Amino acid sequence: MAFNLASIQKSTGIKAPRVLIYGSHGLGKTTFGAGAPNPIFILTEDGLGSIKSEHFPLATAFQHVLDAISSLYSEDHKFQTVVLDSLDWLDNLIWTDINAKHDQKDLAYGKGAMIAAEYWRNVLEGLNALRDSKNMAVILIAHSEIKRFDSPEVEPYDRYQPKLQARSSALVQEWCDAVLFANFKTIVKKDDVGFNKTVSRGITTGERLIYTTEKPAYLAKNRFGLPESIPLEWSAFAEAIAL
Repeated sequence: MAFNLASIQKSTGIKAPRVLIYGSHGLGKTTFGAGAPNPIFILTEDGLGSIKSEHFPLATAFQHVLDAISSLYSEDHKFQTVVLDSLDWLDNLIWTDINAKHDQKDLAYGKGAMIAAEYWRNVLEGLNALRDSKNMAVILIAHSEIKRFDSPEVEPYDRYQPKLQARSSALVQEWCDAVLFANFKTIVKKDDVGFNKTVSRGITTGERLIYTTEKPAYLAKNRFGLPESIPLEWSAFAEAIAL
């Protein structure tokens, strides 16, 4: 393809979204995925529970995940969304495959992380093919962890982030159109304990939200101009994109 003024193209609108949603267990991340249009789950952990949704058999090897993506690409089907649940368990499958094929010398000095990143690129390329050829939305589900962030501007602080190896996590985050942090809505309440002193306590209303914009407490991003927080429901996310 020539790269000149005649090759300039114009965007035709929002394509099927590529979403990473992460948070602690039991918040409703899988329910969020099940609420998307005609979803099919690729399971690396048995996390559906009582949720009724179509899914492939539980993947117990990395190749199973690639096979599932390949079948969605090559075969006719009705599915409009592919949900990969979860990324941190997929990461376990990746490292199991890596350790079976490489000795410790091959993995030393950070080379293991580079090899793992290539595995993730294969997965993301396959998901991109589903998006481009089948117009399928992609939802990636991950658990969260709290890690220290060494900021070049202020003192180090802890924040929530996806539970993935750093290089792989960065690759996935860059690929996604939205990185959403799921959590309960928290309110800080100050109690008077006497002698002109107060104690601050974090309490929750039980409301579950997805946070769309990065803050010191968590990683997040979006390319859709979303509000900073919206209800933890696919319908709310889809409506916010459409605005």
